[in-house]
Amino acid sequence: MFPIIPANSATAASGPNDEGVFGFGNDGSGIVSMTNLVSNTGVVASDVAGAGTARSSLMATEYGGDKGIFAYGYDGTPYISVTNLVSNAGIVASDAAGAGTARGSGAGCHYGTDKGLFAFGSPKTGVSNLISNTGVVSSDVAAVGQARGDLGGCEYGEDKGIFGYGERSGGWTTTVSNLVSNTGVIASDVTSPGQKRQQTCACSYGEDKGIFGYGVDSDTSTKYSVTNLVSNVGVVSSDVAGVGQIRQDLEACEYGQDKGIFGFGWNSPTYYAITNLVSNTGVVASDQAATTGTARRALAACSFN
Repeated sequence: MFPIIPANSATAASGPNDEGVFGFGNDGSGIVSMTNLVSNTGVVASDVAGAGTARSSLMATEYGGDKGIFAYGYDGTPYISVTNLVSNAGIVASDAAGAGTARGSGAGCHYGTDKGLFAFGSPKTGVSNLISNTGVVSSDVAAVGQARGDLGGCEYGEDKGIFGYGERSGGWTTTVSNLVSNTGVIASDVTSPGQKRQQTCACSYGEDKGIFGYGVDSDTSTKYSVTNLVSNVGVVSSDVAGVGQIRQDLEACEYGQDKGIFGFGWNSPTYYAITNLVSNTGVVASDQAATTGTARRALAACSFN
């Protein structure tokens, strides 16, 4: 006989996630802490009152197979290292003490089926912090790769991750990427194809692939809506013609187990609450109104459940 596996077991929770959450950010008047849940059909809900410190330029990722975590960010001090866990019902917990270098504008990704990783950020650094399958953030791991902020990160290959693009010290944008093994080890720099840019974001799709999208080239101040697909072996494609509103400082997450969503963002002076759904083949849809919620930038997003 086959063993009966409880519905709440780690094995049952290790697959792709069904729902997502956008949280925190800057609405043009200041930093905020509200969140917006994403259903398994990609519908973004209206604002939920925030838990934890209002902040922008934070990071997020899934962990534990069905939960998420927000961490770090800019709260005016300027940087903090608190975390907020997200339950498998999408409830965001109050602040917990963080670990490692206080910073903003880094990125997070999932690895090893039930763990996560935060890496890079501003002030420009290449340090990383591992996240256990119970949401515990480790102290700093020595930097690997080009120190930079305003990059994107996502899962690929079901148990590995990738960080890509961003802004180096001195304000120069880059196209480098760094693969993450299924044990959380970050590899050295690889030059990726496509438009160099920062304030981009990424999410997984198709269960084993990823996508980077949107952003700005700070060297020319040109904004983009181009995307770059990530194969199931971590190869980044050349630019795919952009769809939707050109913007920067938006976020993305997985939903519906094999699809993704880009949401919110900014193209000075306008703050957006629009979204663009990503199919399970990596096709980005045209703009749709995200929600009755707050338009904002410099937020974070992750999947859960």
